[in-house]
Amino acid sequence: MRTLGVAIALGISLLCLGRGGTVLAAEPVRVAVAANFAPCAQVLVQAFGTKTGQSVEVSTAATGTLYAQISHGAPFDVLLAADAETPEKLEKEGKVEPGSRFTYAIGQLALWSATPNVVDGQGAVLKYSNFKHLAVANPVLAPYGLAAQQVLTKLGLLQALQAKIVTGENVAQVHQFLASGVAELGFVAWSQVQKDGIFAKGSGWLVPLELYRPLRQDAVVLGRGRSRPEVKAWVEFLRSEQGKEIIGNCGYRTRVP
Repeated sequence: MRTLGVAIALGISLLCLGRGGTVLAAEPVRVAVAANFAPCAQVLVQAFGTKTGQSVEVSTAATGTLYAQISHGAPFDVLLAADAETPEKLEKEGKVEPGSRFTYAIGQLALWSATPNVVDGQGAVLKYSNFKHLAVANPVLAPYGLAAQQVLTKLGLLQALQAKIVTGENVAQVHQFLASGVAELGFVAWSQVQKDGIFAKGSGWLVPLELYRPLRQDAVVLGRGRSRPEVKAWVEFLRSEQGKEIIGNCGYRTRVP
């Protein structure tokens, strides 16, 4: 299974004057972003760059993969995880700026197919099993995969559908499976398939929140980002009303239930 590692660099470098009037380009803020949040992160980075002139480099992967990279010394300033547990774990390990952890988004899970009329509005297609493949993110690495596993368990379908499950590294790869026809349907982030609060194309089921544990997504400033004003500015932007509006428009909730 390929690891999705996409590096996105957007924005314009912040310029400052050094001694003697030399023009210096500030280092970009390096942000590790859970795969489900990558498209929204691009919108945030562009808006932040327009507002401040500061550049932000985004690297995306499954949260578990990002944790492993951080543990091995990857030079990130901020982590935007797809869960609350990973930032908390890093906090306990002393790898973050104390008191910097906060919830930036609450995700929602959707069962989706790129083809119209495949997934009904109640998810009953799962019970009929008249499909060959069901794409699910790796529940060990990806919180959205774990949420999908919780849904199938609560519906009493996990064992019955086990032979049909195709596992992706993360929800971004699951979305690729569905878009390319590798699987007929699968569990993705609602943010990946919605526009203005409805499914942008294909067919889908917005999974009821009571079927899985809340997908609280926490952010944390890592040790490398301590005392860097540009990192502080990025975090403040995420927590601002403008940042919350962008995140909400991407299909996430911004208030902890």
